[in-house]
Amino acid sequence: MSASSHIDQAVNHLFRQASGKMVAVLVKIFGPENYTLVEDVVQDALLSGLETWKFNGIPDNPEAWLFRVAKNKAIDIIRRKKHQYYIDFSSQEELPPAAGYTPADNFDQYWQDQAIRDDFLGMMFACCHPDISPENQVTFILKSLCGFSTREAARAFLTSEDTISKRLYRTKEFFRTNHIRPAIPPPAQLSGRLDAVLNSLYLLFNEGYSATQHEQLVREDIIAQAIYLCQSLLEHEHTRQPRTSALMALFCFHAARIRSRLQADGTIIPLSQQDRRQWDKALIASGNEWLNKAASGTTLSPFHLEAAIAYEHCMAPDYAATNWKMILSYYDALLQLTKDPVILLNRSVALLEYAGAPAALQSLEAVQHHRQLNRYYLYHAVLGEIYKRMNEKDKAVACFEQARQLTAAQQEQQFLTAKIADT
Repeated sequence: MSASSHIDQAVNHLFRQASGKMVAVLVKIFGPENYTLVEDVVQDALLSGLETWKFNGIPDNPEAWLFRVAKNKAIDIIRRKKHQYYIDFSSQEELPPAAGYTPADNFDQYWQDQAIRDDFLGMMFACCHPDISPENQVTFILKSLCGFSTREAARAFLTSEDTISKRLYRTKEFFRTNHIRPAIPPPAQLSGRLDAVLNSLYLLFNEGYSATQHEQLVREDIIAQAIYLCQSLLEHEHTRQPRTSALMALFCFHAARIRSRLQADGTIIPLSQQDRRQWDKALIASGNEWLNKAASGTTLSPFHLEAAIAYEHCMAPDYAATNWKMILSYYDALLQLTKDPVILLNRSVALLEYAGAPAALQSLEAVQHHRQLNRYYLYHAVLGEIYKRMNEKDKAVACFEQARQLTAAQQEQQFLTAKIADT
């Protein structure tokens, strides 16, 4: 690998880790009405790193380097446009934040570790303002704080890139016109807004587990960030709730299996053929602990049930011993809580193993005309597997080919090509 490629990979990794933190702090400094400026400062800091590190190498603490550059760029902007940002440099006293004052001499306090962590969580909750639609809430979190590309966010929502762009524009306008600032909400308001934050972490983890726009299908850096953010919520007394623990359990169970999902050359290994000796027993044990803690409440969330499904897979000594009947019962319970068609699709996979291909095919008839699901490659891949087991080869090949056209991931395309050849 060339030095330039190594630097590019480092910056891409840091974008996930650092960009959201810089956005949160800079929104606090410049105000939400200047969100475009915030994005420009973050991009400039990342580009500075890319150019400087090519010649000088990556510093020992690259994230701190980026924070320092972003801080200096922010100070320069304020000094050049102090009347626009209402900064009084003749005084060391910090004026009320609501008035927009942020003396440059006191900038260091905004870049302390704990302040950055609090602002980051606060920004996530700001994105989940009750007057922002749920889909816009999560889209904005993924794009601005988690470093998602528009294409990655589109796949997470099974929608188009144009739709995602429109959601982002509307949310930025809402921030600007309503002066929404980063803040962790008080306990009385927190519960409802926590759901959107947890959902964004769920989507973030899923993108790491099956990447949309990267040469690596499994991106452990994204998975680690989702786990880190969930852990941050669990460390805060008001967000340490049973459904947060359930989400962490789900993350642990899935993360425990990532090393067995791919061969050395990147070829996908289906669950039925994975070497379970490679599963991370420590992570599975952590998942069990978090699932037990999640049982302390009285409310059953979708994360509880998805964690229970993942638990069943982790506990089975081999694929044949999987308790498909119990898994089906969990999916049935999930469908009582959400009408998400992907849940029905996943249930059909369990039904395929438990009751056979005809039953699985019948279960999918209810969603065969669902517009979003028809753009989802796994829907066609599952149909292909069902038809293959029914010995309807032409239909199976057509479905696998449709699935191959709908995914941008090279490993998934290769896997589907092999399925076609094997049908």
